[in-house]
Amino acid sequence: MSELITAELVDLDLSAATKEAAARSLAERMVAAHRVTDLDGFLADVAAREAQMPTGLDGGIGIPHCRSEHVNAPTLAFGRSAAGIDFGAADGPADLIFLIAAPAGADDDHLTILSGLARRLMDREFTAALRAATDPAAMAALIRGEEPMEEPAPAEERAEQAEDTPSETVEGAGSVPFRIVAVTSCPTGIAHTYMAAESLASAGRAEGVEVTVETQGSAGFKKLDPGVIAAADAVIWAHDVEVREKARFRGKPLVDVGVKAGINRPAELIAEARRKAERGEIAAVSEADGGRDSGKGDGAGSGADHAHFGVRLRTYLMSGVSYMVPFVAAGGLLIALSFAIGGYEIASAKSVADHFVWGDADSWAALLNQIGSAAFAFLVPVLAGYIAYGMADRPALVPGFVGGSIALTVNAGFLGGLVAGLLAGAVVMAIQRVPVHATLRGIMPVLVIPLIASAVVGFLMFIVVGKPIASLQNALTDWLNGLSGSNAVILGVVLGLMMCFDMGGPLNKVAYAFAVGGLADPTDGSLKVMAAVMAAGMVPPLAMALATTVRKKLFTKTERENGRAAWVLGASFITEGAIPFAAADPLRVIPSVMAGGAVTGALSMAFGATLRAPHGGVFVVPLIGEPFLYLLAIAAGTLVATALVVLLKGVRRAAPDAAGEAGAAGSDDSRVTVAA
Repeated sequence: MSELITAELVDLDLSAATKEAAARSLAERMVAAHRVTDLDGFLADVAAREAQMPTGLDGGIGIPHCRSEHVNAPTLAFGRSAAGIDFGAADGPADLIFLIAAPAGADDDHLTILSGLARRLMDREFTAALRAATDPAAMAALIRGEEPMEEPAPAEERAEQAEDTPSETVEGAGSVPFRIVAVTSCPTGIAHTYMAAESLASAGRAEGVEVTVETQGSAGFKKLDPGVIAAADAVIWAHDVEVREKARFRGKPLVDVGVKAGINRPAELIAEARRKAERGEIAAVSEADGGRDSGKGDGAGSGADHAHFGVRLRTYLMSGVSYMVPFVAAGGLLIALSFAIGGYEIASAKSVADHFVWGDADSWAALLNQIGSAAFAFLVPVLAGYIAYGMADRPALVPGFVGGSIALTVNAGFLGGLVAGLLAGAVVMAIQRVPVHATLRGIMPVLVIPLIASAVVGFLMFIVVGKPIASLQNALTDWLNGLSGSNAVILGVVLGLMMCFDMGGPLNKVAYAFAVGGLADPTDGSLKVMAAVMAAGMVPPLAMALATTVRKKLFTKTERENGRAAWVLGASFITEGAIPFAAADPLRVIPSVMAGGAVTGALSMAFGATLRAPHGGVFVVPLIGEPFLYLLAIAAGTLVATALVVLLKGVRRAAPDAAGEAGAAGSDDSRVTVAA
């Protein structure tokens, strides 16, 4: 810490009236100490971070902070304000202000020290000492940890110690404590991440709850032990960036909030987690969610870097698909609405920038079509950019987007975007392994890596792989257009099975990605595929909703409540609405809904139904080709799935009846309602 703060970086009488003035005053001290090279550039980065989320915390603390290429050494400046400065905290102005400056390529050792300081800010004795100190040198020494104060242990270490120490619990002495696993993260990963971890751990000790925290911050990323997650009763995510590897927490009650909630109201979150566990609420977490793992870990191995190649590849691809879907949804629905208003010929209308009549419906249809087409133009670049991002983080975004754009230029389409993203990620990962001098680390992620990687990926896409992929894309398009009869029905069966097997998981996402990829250059065959995929994806929640309605006694009270919500989820094409039922009884529910999905997919293809919208469920039926037959396909699959799940659950229920044991027959309480 001696390198991070000195007496010259302490202002015990900060006179600034606004957070901007406070940041400038403290940043000027950093410039004078030769820690910041460009005052205005650094302050712009501080302001950009503040715009993401106010950095004021309850208890009179403000922690403006950022990573910046204008910082040449990790630095901390401290100011104390008698009047208080508004940093956006709920309880009022802050009198203790920490300005944290981290270089773009800061090393883990310094970031670990900064994270330790963030944890100490949760200690009231520490903040009281900060308010009492009267000498800048003494204040700097206190912050550096040189004063004789016992610093709280990191949350993870205390959780490990708790395993060896008997815990008092609210259930009573000798009982197993309620266990929670938590993940904390923030955009910069320097302060809020670790303060939330400390706050949750402290609240857990006060409540008699065992809380184990995984901090996904800049000072490394150490994954929670799978056994700890499996033993947990509930999960808390306090985060403002995507949680990495979400699927590890599948099947658990989940409280999902911003990182500030973890700092300011940890006891409420713990209480909410307990209530959800008591009600048996299971989180609908897809295995494909949050595939990025850019943390360096601690040598124990973490994330995708040590997973099987097939698992890593799927994670990278799903990362790109998850970011592409909003563009697909927005653009596709706008285009579909334009067709509903102006017909399919509206796609060839003149630019509305030159020809727009306020009272003309066709002009409005053309406007919607052209806005939707603009959104669609981003599909392949976004797909490629975020595949690369999933592999190598922010430095890979530029070469990924460049490669995706080139894929469109050479007519390589959706497949070209997949390849471009993988190439960009691989090139960046290779460059990152090259050792460089410390003076270049700050500019590597923002200049050197994007420059070199973009040039390499551009060369490969234009000269080497672009044209072969374009030929393959054309062959796939011709195959889809040529599908008819039994071939189309078989494809519908396969897509239906994939959509219903894991209900939002990797197979579901692969089928959906295959369908929406065809919308980038729609043909009759690709529109049939999109229709079959959406129809099949609606079946699982609709079937469970119907089953809980017609045979209530086969389901618990919680399942019946979930069934009412499943009507809306199924109608909206949210397949995940069936996950609570599958988690409770996978051997009966999953085969049943797969059979229903296969029937629906086959019938949709056989009926020749088409769909230009990538989402929307029954709400886009007017935009579907052969809408009545399409709805008939969905109804048929729903009935098949419902009949099977009722039959299978009825057979299980009949077993205790046949045994003749009084009180055992038909007991809802005897059934498992949550996933092991």
